[in-house]
Amino acid sequence: MDYLVPKTEELIQNIEAIVEDAKKGNKDAFVVIIREFERQIYTYCYYILKNREEAEDALQEVFIKVYRSIHKYEQQVSFKSWLYKVAYYHCLDMSRKTIRLKRKTLSLQNELQLMEEHRQSANVAEVEELLMNLKREEKNLVLLRAVEQYSFEEIGQIMDCKPATLRKKYERVRRKLIQQKKIKGGVTHEQQMLRTQ
Repeated sequence: MDYLVPKTEELIQNIEAIVEDAKKGNKDAFVVIIREFERQIYTYCYYILKNREEAEDALQEVFIKVYRSIHKYEQQVSFKSWLYKVAYYHCLDMSRKTIRLKRKTLSLQNELQLMEEHRQSANVAEVEELLMNLKREEKNLVLLRAVEQYSFEEIGQIMDCKPATLRKKYERVRRKLIQQKKIKGGVTHEQQMLRTQ
C-alpha cells in the first residue's frame, strides 16, 4: 500500500488495514494515521483543556501513547473511537495534574504569605523593643540608615550633621543593639548570617 499520497476516501475505507500495518511496525502507516487524525484530536484536546499550548502538548503525547500501545487495539470498536478514548483519558489526567498543581501552588503561596506576615510581625515587635531603649537621635539614625536605607551623606543633610560623625555614631548604636540582643538571648544578625553561609 502506498502511504506517501493517501486519498481521504481510501483512508476512511482502509484505516483498519493501515492500523494493522502500523501494528506490524510500519512507520509510514503510523505517519498516515497521524496526518489523518491530528487536526481532529488537537481540536478535541483544545475543547477539553481550553489552552492552546496544553492542547499541542496533549496532541503529541496522545500520539506517542497510541504509537506505544497500538498493539493493544482490537477491532471491537472503530480505531477512531479508540483514539478518542486515549485522548480523552490523557486530557483528564492533564486536567487533574493542572488542578493539583494549582492547588499546591496556592497552598504554598498562602503558607509563604502567612510565614512572611508572621516574620514581619515578629520583626516589628522585636525592632520596636530594641528601639525603645535608644535615645531619640540614635533611634532616628537607625531608622534612616537601616529601615529607610539612606546613605550617611543623605542622613547628614537630614540631621544637619557630618557623615563621618554619623557613621561613628551608627557603629556605636549598632554594637549597643547587638549587645542588647545577646543579653536577651536572641540571635544577632551577624550570627544569622554565619549560620546561612
